[in-house]
Amino acid sequence: MSDTGCDDDTLKALRAGDEDAFRDLVSAHHKAMVRLAKSYVSSEAVAEEVAQDTWMAVLRGLDSFEGRSSLKTWIFSVLVNRARSRWRSELRNLPLSDVAAEESRARTVDPERFLGPDEPFGGSWSKPPVRISSIPEEHVLNDEIRRVVDEEISKLPLLQQQVVTLRDVQGWPSQDICAVLGLTDSNQRVLLHRGRSRLRAQLESRLEEKTQ
Repeated sequence: MSDTGCDDDTLKALRAGDEDAFRDLVSAHHKAMVRLAKSYVSSEAVAEEVAQDTWMAVLRGLDSFEGRSSLKTWIFSVLVNRARSRWRSELRNLPLSDVAAEESRARTVDPERFLGPDEPFGGSWSKPPVRISSIPEEHVLNDEIRRVVDEEISKLPLLQQQVVTLRDVQGWPSQDICAVLGLTDSNQRVLLHRGRSRLRAQLESRLEEKTQ
């Protein structure tokens, strides 16, 4: 059955007050919603509140949903709108030092890793990145590295964090990410590249320690 057909069946059940259909929907999407909301707000608890508010809004808005997007895309669009509102509220109380820290996180790779403009081959790597293929598989797959990945994703600039989370963690197709976050395809690709580059740089540092 097509996604549209699945959405139609689910909508009919939800509009008829089918509690099992609603539980299935929550089970399918709630964790991903909390994770995405967490990229906007200050804590897991607040992200959970945003997700709960989103579900209430979804229930209230079922009759007005026109099916111009998939049900999943609509739900996550509602979530993003609520998370952005909560983020703006929190941002008004954010110290300037924290705002500056956010800006400093936007660099993809430390500039010191490149040769200076006055040196031969200026702009090239002074220390090339470690090839992931040269690192033993057990170091790439272990729990510690997974924790590092989660930590470093949470440190990315906001949009990079969201794109990497949806694309590489949740496995969303690019077109759904663009629809939910309001991005063009080219912007989505740039953000994904920058986010992945920063993650790679951080993983290199940790993995180099393990291979020494």
